[in-house]
Amino acid sequence: MVEDDNTWGLEASCRNADPDELFVEGAEQNRASALCIGCPVRTECLAYALDRRVEHGVWGGMTERERRALLRRRPTVQSWRHLLETARAEYLRQRTESRSNEAC
Repeated sequence: MVEDDNTWGLEASCRNADPDELFVEGAEQNRASALCIGCPVRTECLAYALDRRVEHGVWGGMTERERRALLRRRPTVQSWRHLLETARAEYLRQRTESRSNEAC
């Protein structure tokens, strides 16, 4: 089931961008993807597009071609939001542990 809490969009780096800049083709997609670097809600954005099979535009730093390839590689994923949030939490946990170990 896809959760409908889309308030993350209010924090998106692209929230004030012209939509025509995000729904582009070809090499212009690199420029659109650059807007996603450092975006605080990149994970939520990507999960939204993957869970809803959004076909157009750059979402979470990935083009439609990249998202289609990912969906083909992982056809059994039921919730990209859950998967990506779990992966992010694990990454942050490991990073925190690593920093704690370095301080000792």
